[in-house]
Amino acid sequence: MKADFSKAGLSNTEFELQSNSFFSFEPIDEAVNSGNASSEAQHVPLVAEYPLSLSYNGINYAVMMVSPYHLDDFILGFSLSEALITHSWQLKDIEYQHTNLGIEASITINERAFNAMKHKRRQLSGRTGCGICGREALESLWLQHSPLPCSLLPPASSLQALNQKIPSWQEHGKVTGALHAALFVTHSGEVVACREDVGRHNALDKLLGLICKAQYDVTSGFVVVTSRCSYELVQKLVLHGVGTLACLSSPSSLAVIWAKKYNVNLIHIPKKEAARVYHRSI
Repeated sequence: MKADFSKAGLSNTEFELQSNSFFSFEPIDEAVNSGNASSEAQHVPLVAEYPLSLSYNGINYAVMMVSPYHLDDFILGFSLSEALITHSWQLKDIEYQHTNLGIEASITINERAFNAMKHKRRQLSGRTGCGICGREALESLWLQHSPLPCSLLPPASSLQALNQKIPSWQEHGKVTGALHAALFVTHSGEVVACREDVGRHNALDKLLGLICKAQYDVTSGFVVVTSRCSYELVQKLVLHGVGTLACLSSPSSLAVIWAKKYNVNLIHIPKKEAARVYHRSI
């Protein structure tokens, strides 16, 4: 199955339609208290999670655990975030193969990007957590990038209603209740794009891939993540030139340090309190 970059992230549609699976469960109060083994089970949809193998020009690079939605966006965003490519046009083609073990994505990048990739020695396995598995040296964690230009803070009015707006954009999350989301929001507070995934890094990569593909003006808005904010999320924004990150959960200490180092506005939006600015770019 080949990626179609002329469509808004909906290649791989056939597989997406098959990925919403319903599973049964027995309420714990009935299971414990009723003693009735014949209690009627309830059926609910659970979040889809699949291993996705990524190979570039025939070389295996990573196996990621993903939700199989908008995989074209994910692969573009991931490739840019990993600095395997520096421009979207360097990603030439994607072919998908679905097996009993998961999804295999055969990615073709141009020769210059491929030669640069071969100098990277990194193996990842199932990264939905810390994001440093397989690094060969601690020094490789630190991003070699200059600070971003100053970005204006979003107006307080554009942040106030985001907690109420976001659920309506979570197509899969509002059904399963178990997906992270990343959104692009204009400075006027309008949500214009959302991507979801079982992994918070993956959700952000999907959104950044869409931003790149659709050629959004990143200075016209900011990124919001529903998860906690760790340093890797700040790093991804820096590589994509996005100057403001807002998160619905508190950032980690290293995320704040990186936001200061790379001049990124870092904001926490609590549910019932005013937004907190952990770093204002200068």
